[in-house]
Amino acid sequence: MIGAPAAASVSAGLADATQPVKHHWIASALVIMAAASLAASLAVFFSTPLASLPIYFGQRYFVLDPTSMLFLMVVNAVFLGISVYMYSRVRTSRVLARNLVSRASLTAGFMVAMNLGLMSNNLLMLWAFVELTTLCLAPLVAQGNANDPRLIGWQYLLYSSLSLALTFLGFLCLTRSAALQGGAISFALDQLAASLPAGGDSWRRLGLALMLFGLGSKLGLAPLYGWLPKTYEAAPTSTSALLAAVQFNISVVAVFRILQVFRGMDTSFIAYELLIMGCLSLTVASVQIMAAKNYKRLIAYACVSSSGIIAIGLSVGKAAAYGVVLYVVTNAFVKAILFLTAGRLRAVYGTNEVSALSGVIRVLPFSGLLFAVGVFALLGFPPFASFTAEMLILSGIVQAGNLMAFTLMCVLLTVGFVATGRSIFPMLWGPSERSGPPIREPRITAIPKLGFVFILVGLGIYTPKSVSDLLQLVAQSIGGN
Repeated sequence: MIGAPAAASVSAGLADATQPVKHHWIASALVIMAAASLAASLAVFFSTPLASLPIYFGQRYFVLDPTSMLFLMVVNAVFLGISVYMYSRVRTSRVLARNLVSRASLTAGFMVAMNLGLMSNNLLMLWAFVELTTLCLAPLVAQGNANDPRLIGWQYLLYSSLSLALTFLGFLCLTRSAALQGGAISFALDQLAASLPAGGDSWRRLGLALMLFGLGSKLGLAPLYGWLPKTYEAAPTSTSALLAAVQFNISVVAVFRILQVFRGMDTSFIAYELLIMGCLSLTVASVQIMAAKNYKRLIAYACVSSSGIIAIGLSVGKAAAYGVVLYVVTNAFVKAILFLTAGRLRAVYGTNEVSALSGVIRVLPFSGLLFAVGVFALLGFPPFASFTAEMLILSGIVQAGNLMAFTLMCVLLTVGFVATGRSIFPMLWGPSERSGPPIREPRITAIPKLGFVFILVGLGIYTPKSVSDLLQLVAQSIGGN
């Protein structure tokens, strides 16, 4: 037999499926919105020569440059997969059906803020849009299945507000630095570098440190990473995917914007701070992954590890920059595959505990296989693009001569690999306690997930020149060769 919790979950799902769903058209509208957003992003990419960028609009408050163009395509592609997942689950999830109007409204508002934030040409506007995405996600986190989801939602909001408050305090320090040197600062991204005084001072370095520390906390970098594992675990699956695979990217873009503005200024200071946060995050994540007994929390700590890799790569810059950009892009699709598949596992088994699952690939062949693919991509196996990205980052670290960071990263990635495999592989391929045929799964959810796998493999084997050129331009903007 499948076990009491899983059997109860399946029975509840069948009972829920017989209930009429009000406002079912809202789920369809969300899918249409996501498809239209992705189509518009792709149309802009294919119709706009990269040489014509940047393009300013909205009285120069918004900009279409290589960074915004790349991440608009990434987040809207991921959002399409999440919206399809929500559409497929609305008939079998009583909670989702009951909260469909509010959840869809908050999700749509979140995506509007995301797209506008990615195109912001003003650092203060970008900060405001990051805060707005947080305000949209906090109520969604509070609809999760933890013991006290509202408390988790409030904690997420508190941590995020603290992180963004530190970032804003950094803006104030920059303003103070300019005022002491008799200048006025403009937070427009195309004017900020020119408005900064030529000589750096302690106020500017303090402001830079606070901005990176605050945004690093939003990325889940240590030491302020504590919100991430419990939030990712407690939130509904679609919200966990929005947090890890979508909102994460606007925080990355904010860090990229700071690096673009301060390129050539205080570079050693920036590199030192990012290196410390990156190494600390990798260390913490490796230890926690070894102790994780919950597959959703394990994915969350793997996200902390990924943030550490990104921070270390950014600290090196130059040869590692292209690898960092590729890693960020591939990571979004990996996280989407893992969290959306984890949601399917919970829907069937009724638990996130690794020990309660065994032989998943026999019970749920498609979801089990996809989860395995996601784990392999997460661990950096070829032919996935994550393997190429990690090799480029490690190569850049060696070229920079930082052998200590190289050794630490290799050791901790190996620890994470072994610990993840020890937990996940028996869960997927172990003996199944369930008799009978495999459970049939909705085919509609397969399309976006298979699309994500195709992208991961495609970028790992062959990157089209147009995409490679775009990635190269983004890498150059943050100090790449």
